[in-house]
Amino acid sequence: MDVTGPSRFPAEPSHIPAEPSQIPQQRGERLRDAAVRYAEERHWDVLSGAWLEALDGDGVARCSCGTADCPAPGAHPTGRDWVNQATGSTVVIRRMWARTPRAAILLPTGRTFDALDVPESAGCLALARMERRRVELGPVTCTPGRRMLFFVLPGAAAKVPDLLRDLGWPPNAIDLTARGEGDYVVAPPTRVGHRGPIQWARRPTAANRWLPDAQELVSALAYACGRERR
Repeated sequence: MDVTGPSRFPAEPSHIPAEPSQIPQQRGERLRDAAVRYAEERHWDVLSGAWLEALDGDGVARCSCGTADCPAPGAHPTGRDWVNQATGSTVVIRRMWARTPRAAILLPTGRTFDALDVPESAGCLALARMERRRVELGPVTCTPGRRMLFFVLPGAAAKVPDLLRDLGWPPNAIDLTARGEGDYVVAPPTRVGHRGPIQWARRPTAANRWLPDAQELVSALAYACGRERR
């Protein structure tokens, strides 16, 4: 199990073989090294984002954007044209982090993957349910804001509303959204202000290189989100 610990997430299923991949070690690993590995090992486009400045007099880390009430300090894009700045070139990625070594690692969605975004409590329930059924999962992240994001094939953002309707849920009735083209996820080991780092609940490995289609996960996620809503 990753650094998230057994108290919050189910153990990784035993039928998935061990994998020596080093994406990412999370503790003590430089952001640049993790970003390069995402591009090299997963062929994900990567973008450097904002970063945390030194603590102020109240012990609060400031975001480099300078906004006093930044909703995601140190974990968001720094310009309007960020979509076109994301790259899979490890040479360019190294240059990005040479300029801003504390920059957040951002992964654009809608390219090589989309992400299904649910509350952490619902995500843990769905994760356990899918593992019992041996559903093939992709990587899964957990945010310090207590959200979980399940990586799936691109195109999920367009499919999910209809998939939810087929299951009897109006799309806005439960807290399940899909992040697709024009959006991004924040990748480990980026920290979000004082709240802590993004972590892997299910890290990228050779076993989950081929991502599932959203349709394979939506039923379990919707069921878990519906239980939380009630």
